[in-house]
Amino acid sequence: MSLATLNDIFFTAVERNLDRLMLYRENGKWIPISSREFSVSVARITRALHNWGIRGGDRVAILSENRPEWPMADMASLLLGAVTVPLYTTLTAEQIAFLLRDSGSRVIFLSSDQHLHKILSILPQIPVERVVVMDPVEFTGDLAPYAGHCATMNQITLQGPMDLGRDLEAQARAIIPDDLATIVYTSGTTGTSKGAMLTHGNIASNISCSLLGFDMKPGLVSVSFLPLCHITARHVDFALLHHGVTLAYCPFIDRLPQALQEVRPSVFVAVPRVYEKIYAQAELKAKGFPKRAIFDWAVNVGRRNKPQILDGKTPSSPSWKLANKLVFSKIREGMGGRVETFISGGAPLGRELAEWYATVGIRIHEGYGLTETSPVIAVNTPVNHRIGTVGKILPNLEVRIAEDGEILVRGPSVFKGYWNRPEETHAALVDGWFKTGDIGHVDADGYLSVTDRKKDLIKTSGGKFIAPQPIENALKLNAFIGVAAILGEKRKFPAVMISPNFVRLEEWARANGVAFSSRAELVGSAKVQALYEEIIDSINQNLARFEKLKRVLLVADEFTTDNGVLTPTLKLRRRVVEERYRHQIDELYAEADAARVP
Repeated sequence: MSLATLNDIFFTAVERNLDRLMLYRENGKWIPISSREFSVSVARITRALHNWGIRGGDRVAILSENRPEWPMADMASLLLGAVTVPLYTTLTAEQIAFLLRDSGSRVIFLSSDQHLHKILSILPQIPVERVVVMDPVEFTGDLAPYAGHCATMNQITLQGPMDLGRDLEAQARAIIPDDLATIVYTSGTTGTSKGAMLTHGNIASNISCSLLGFDMKPGLVSVSFLPLCHITARHVDFALLHHGVTLAYCPFIDRLPQALQEVRPSVFVAVPRVYEKIYAQAELKAKGFPKRAIFDWAVNVGRRNKPQILDGKTPSSPSWKLANKLVFSKIREGMGGRVETFISGGAPLGRELAEWYATVGIRIHEGYGLTETSPVIAVNTPVNHRIGTVGKILPNLEVRIAEDGEILVRGPSVFKGYWNRPEETHAALVDGWFKTGDIGHVDADGYLSVTDRKKDLIKTSGGKFIAPQPIENALKLNAFIGVAAILGEKRKFPAVMISPNFVRLEEWARANGVAFSSRAELVGSAKVQALYEEIIDSINQNLARFEKLKRVLLVADEFTTDNGVLTPTLKLRRRVVEERYRHQIDELYAEADAARVP
C-alpha cells in the first residue's frame, strides 16, 4: 500500500473490495456502501467532470455537510488532477462568493436545496459554470431557468460506464506528488481567510506517518462528523479509508449522540469542544444523592489507577472494576461503548481535561498540526504517549524552536504557500521552515508541548506575557462555564469574560431562589456574580501572581459558530470578542480604575 498521491487511496480502497467501505443513515437505517459501489460512483462523477471540460489544475468547490457524496466528489476531482476547494456550510452567500472568486472554481458540488438557493443568489458574481446538487431536486418552476447549469448527483452516478476507462485511469495514475490537490481556506481566528495550497504529496506523506503506532485495519468503524472542509477531518477520512476503516457519515453534530449509539464505533476522533461536552454531560448526570457520592468515589478510585491507564493498561484491582462497572462504563456507553482508540486534534485539549478522561479510564491521544502542515506535526500514540504534550514529532518532519519560542516546521507535508498571496507566503516560509505561530518546546525525550498561539499571548501594560489558552481550558472544566475568554491586552491586569453554560446556570438559579426573566437579568444577579467570582478565586490559586484574574465579565450570550464568535472548528475568535464587547470591556476596566481612587 505505497502512498505517493491521494489517488493511491482511491485505488487501494477499490482493490480491498470491502462490503462496508462507508455507511450513511436513511429512513432510520444505516446503509452500507461497498468498495465497488464507491468506485462506480466516483468513476461516473469523474467522467461527468471530464465531459464538462474540467482538466488538471481546474478548481472544483464542495459545499456540503459530511455524507458519502463528499469524498466521492473529492476523489473524482483528484483523479482528474483538478483541485478541490472545500467550503464551510456555515458561511454566508457573500463569504462563499469571495472564496469562489478567489479560487476561480468552475464547478461546485453542494448538498441541499438550501445551499442551492444560496449559490443561485450569487451566480452572476462567481465563475461557477456547473452546479451539482447531492439531494434530489427538480429543476422546474422557479428553478427551470437554471436547469442547463445544474445537475443532481443521481443523474450523474446512476448512468454511464461503471469504470474510469483506460484513458482516465492512466491519467489518474499519472498524477505526481507535486501536483496541487486542494486549496483549504483557513477558518480565520484573526482575520481574512487564506487559501493554503496542499499538494498530493503534502497530504499523502502526512498520512503515511500520522497513524504509525495505531492498529487501524478493516473491520473497525469511525463516525465522520467533524466538518470535512477542515483539513483535520479530511485527513482523518483519507487516512482511515487508506487503512480500510469503515466511515459512518453523520451530517450534523446534533445527531452525533444517536449515531454513536447506533453505529457503536471503535475509533473516535474529535475536537476538544466535543470532549468538553461529554465531560459536562457526565458531570450533569451525577447529580443528587447517592449518584454524586458514587461518582466522586469512582473518580477517586480512578485517580489512584490513572498511571496504568496512561500506560495503556487496564487496572485489575477490585475497586477499579467496581468503579468501572458503576460509572466509567456508563461514560463510554455514551460514545457507543466500543471505542478502543480516542484521538483529539484541531485545538489544544488542555491537561486538566486529559487528566479527567484518564481518571475515568480513557486515554486520549492528543495530536497537533495546522492546515499548512497537512495537518499533523506531532501525535501521541499507543506506543509513545505523554499526557500534557501533543506527542512525538512525525518521523519525516523536523521541528525547531525559534529564539522567541515559536515552533518552526520543515518537511514534505509543509504546504507550497497561500493561493494568490505571495507576500504572506514569503512571510510564512523562511528557508523551507514554516512559522506555525504557536509557542512551544520539545522535552529531552522528544515530546512536543504547545503553550499558546503567539498572536494570542496577552501582554499587560506592565509588560508581563500571559498565555490564555491553558487558563481558559482549566475554566471550561467547570460545569457553569460555556466558553471563557481571557482579557488584558495592554491593560493593567488580566480579567475574564465568560459565556455561561446557561442550562446549568438556570437550574442553579431556580434551586437557589434567583428570579430572572431574561439571561441579561440572570447574569446581572448579585448571587450569580458571586458564584462566578468564587469559581475564579479557585482557579487563581493555581496561577502566578501576574496571571491572577482580577475581574469577571459575564455576558448574556452563548458563544457559537452561528454568531461568529467560534470558528467552524470551535476555536475562539478573540478579535471578534474584543470588537463585539469593546464597550463592556472598557467599562469593566474603567470601573476597576475608579475603585482604586481613594
